[in-house]
Amino acid sequence: MSSKVTRVAAANSREALHHFQQLLQYETDCWDVHHAISNRRKDFVLLDVRAESLYEQGHIPTAENLPQHKINEKRLSQYLPDTLFVVYCAGPHCNGTEKAAIQLAQLNRPVKKMIGGITGWLDEGFSLVQTSVEA
Repeated sequence: MSSKVTRVAAANSREALHHFQQLLQYETDCWDVHHAISNRRKDFVLLDVRAESLYEQGHIPTAENLPQHKINEKRLSQYLPDTLFVVYCAGPHCNGTEKAAIQLAQLNRPVKKMIGGITGWLDEGFSLVQTSVEA
């Protein structure tokens, strides 16, 4: 009797290698982003694609806020065409990263998703920063 895990056979090693190598072309994780930031090796633009009010409440250090629905060529004109954008939103329950990644790809911009978003960042024990709002 087989379990639900083994009922469908695993891909052969060559296919699995291809799949997981491909996956890393589209995604990165909180640890890798944190390491790049902490070691001053950040060679990408980290985009928080949530609403500005959520960004102000807490965001990942060095992240820039560009809500997903505001991504357009004019807003990206300050960046070189080969700039890699790493996008994140609230977490696994949010598809803002996918929407942002689609828009960036449609504008011929390199893009990766930071899996986990804010939820993953906090789960790893990393801190957020707040934007001070002047009264």
